[in-house]
Amino acid sequence: MSIYEYRPLLVFCVIVAAMLGAIAGSFLNCAAWRIVRGESFVRGRSRCPSCGHILGVTELIPVVSWALQRGRCRSCGQRISPRYPLTELGFGLLTVLCLLRFDLTALCLRNFLFLCCLFLLTLTDLEDMTIPDGCHIAAAIFWVAALPFTFTTWRDVLLHVLAGLAFGGGLLLISLAMDRLLGRDSLGGGDIKLFAVVGLYLGFVGTLFAVMIACVVGLALHALSGRRGGGREFPFGPSIALAAALMLLYGEPLVAWYASLLA
Repeated sequence: MSIYEYRPLLVFCVIVAAMLGAIAGSFLNCAAWRIVRGESFVRGRSRCPSCGHILGVTELIPVVSWALQRGRCRSCGQRISPRYPLTELGFGLLTVLCLLRFDLTALCLRNFLFLCCLFLLTLTDLEDMTIPDGCHIAAAIFWVAALPFTFTTWRDVLLHVLAGLAFGGGLLLISLAMDRLLGRDSLGGGDIKLFAVVGLYLGFVGTLFAVMIACVVGLALHALSGRRGGGREFPFGPSIALAAALMLLYGEPLVAWYASLLA
């Protein structure tokens, strides 16, 4: 059944997707915060980062709890970062877009899980300049697990595997050459592995466009960071994740639009 066959079903599914996406965004934000600090994100209850107050059920409602508490901890009164509602709203929107793009299909579930990985590594890279290997491994596992439901021929599977190897291996060689030329690290190992995983999901053409978009976004963010932060290093992972998400959701019309310009 398609969500587009019956309008009330479409509205219902969008609402549910937004709610589940906000909940997932809250979990991913918590997981990223704990991973950066070397804590387990599968054990232990949610707590206030300032005073350690264990959060109750009414304090865990995405966006709503933050708004009702006026952005402050109910126990100690310390301000709660707007990062929390923003990540919840952002991933809720991303989940809705994924549903609208891929309908109620196995492909939608697979791509939603991939977006979860991209979102998590974006948060960790922004905060600590690290991309957990677990994100790469989980994304690859999701891709393999969904193969019986998402590909029609083994030729397609092989092409996507080759794309992952080509972009991961090619960027590794370019990175090693640039490291030698510049005398410093040019591209992190996490970024290279991320491009390899993106190749699995997007194939040759999609990943090529993702590389181009990521470079443009990365240069723009680096320039902005240079003006505001005195030229400090800026993580590349979020740019790759944004480009991959964009191509995952809207790759076909983007490629068609670009081809029309060349024609």
